[in-house]
Amino acid sequence: MIFASDNWAGAHPAIAENLARHAAGYMSAYGSGDLDKAVGRTFCDIFEREVAVFFVGTGTAANALSMTALARPGGVYFAHAQAHMIADEGGAVEYLSGGGRLAPVDGPLGRITPQALQAEIDRYPAAFVHSGQPAAVSITQASEIGTVYGADDIEAIAAVARKNGLSLHMDGARFANALVSLGLTPAEMTWKRGVDIVSFGGTKNGCWCAEAVVFMDADRARQFPFIRKRAAQLFSKSRFVAAQFEAYFRDGLWLETARHANAMARRLAAHVEASPHARLGWKPQANEVFPILEKTAAERLKAQGAVFYDWHPPREIAGGINENETLVRLVTSFATTQDEVDRFGALLA
Repeated sequence: MIFASDNWAGAHPAIAENLARHAAGYMSAYGSGDLDKAVGRTFCDIFEREVAVFFVGTGTAANALSMTALARPGGVYFAHAQAHMIADEGGAVEYLSGGGRLAPVDGPLGRITPQALQAEIDRYPAAFVHSGQPAAVSITQASEIGTVYGADDIEAIAAVARKNGLSLHMDGARFANALVSLGLTPAEMTWKRGVDIVSFGGTKNGCWCAEAVVFMDADRARQFPFIRKRAAQLFSKSRFVAAQFEAYFRDGLWLETARHANAMARRLAAHVEASPHARLGWKPQANEVFPILEKTAAERLKAQGAVFYDWHPPREIAGGINENETLVRLVTSFATTQDEVDRFGALLA
């Protein structure tokens, strides 16, 4: 019963098989091979426009290099206070962007609001050189606590960004999970709503190690090859990232794995709601569930083989958790089975 993270899951068999299939023989390096180019065209098909795609090794690299591509002198990047790039990326944005700063923006349940974003941007007036200048806005889709931005939410945030002359970035480490939750196309969840650049994640959804930076306007990516190379993220044998994405997209596998993970999360949530020892902190919208458990129940579950993390409560619900309770995170993946979920539910009950 492993619910610690979707990063704990292995690679989907179809992706592992494709890696093995491309392991033999020769192919030109550094992204110039036929397979790399074919996968790049697939990204264009998926997003319904000519995009520029750059493979990188980690989601942290994708986020940090995206911000670097949007850097300005004294630049300030705006993201939710719980965003991965603020809470969990070890200063990578600041380091790789050459000193950019991250400004946390408030918002309920992991999502920034247009009003809070504008208020935070207003703290850095363009003419006041001492505070630096706004550089970009980033949203996380799905958020760090399993919620998603609806299409109208994205559009409203994009409008604030445009009003202030800023680009909008989407951290899509769980891009597919959010996509199938909303029932949108990639185009409808990104550039049609005002998103300029996406950190596109495959690792959490069945890939071995496959992330990409995707520019919705290819003309804006002209300097990015140099940024990626300088950051040591240009793989020589990039065909092995391409091979993962080739299998990931084939026959809609990436959507199938995301739907399964989301369905397992809903099944977990139903067990939580049925238990006298737990309640949901909020409704899951992707593949993460956040129950409030009795501390004794949490300890018992761990002793009986369940693996999950305790979680710091968002400010808006922290006051509703008493001293005998704890908030935990349960994450499902393509590899999660109904049996695992139901065994956990039986123990919880």
